[in-house]
Amino acid sequence: MSAATKIEAILYLKGKPLSLGEIAEYAACDRGTVEEGIIDLIDDYARRDSALEVVETPNGYSLQLRSGYHDLVQTLIPVELGVGALRTLAAIALNSPMLQTDLINVRGSGAYQHVQELVEQGFVKKRRDSDSRSYSLQVTPKFHQYFQIEQLPQPFTPSPIQRQLELQLEPEPEPA
Repeated sequence: MSAATKIEAILYLKGKPLSLGEIAEYAACDRGTVEEGIIDLIDDYARRDSALEVVETPNGYSLQLRSGYHDLVQTLIPVELGVGALRTLAAIALNSPMLQTDLINVRGSGAYQHVQELVEQGFVKKRRDSDSRSYSLQVTPKFHQYFQIEQLPQPFTPSPIQRQLELQLEPEPEPA
């Protein structure tokens, strides 16, 4: 068994990015052999028409599905979200972009965990808001693609004329 083949098996079995040191430990070989094996694997996958590729990530090397096949993942492996996370996602989608502090006021402190889960699954993007210490949350293109929603309904905001008519139709308060 070649070093490259052994490294390929390790990356496949671990299913997460591994450093050169970790790979060397699992393969029971030196780092130089691992570096050569990784180069061979990257080259081999680049030359063949494969759905997989070996890539270097910030956390190490990983055997993963090429980005062109992510639609298949969404079709074949449905995302499992709990009722609470779905409600949190709905609140973010309907108010996107939304400050995390506003979300917590609406959904409660359990929404912190929901946001983390939704960010990890790629449905929500979280970034520091420039005007406050909170995070700004908004849905991602994956949300629209997964739920097959091109545009979300906008909350109804009465026009100034409609608001004026409502005020005229409100009954006068009775004197006390």
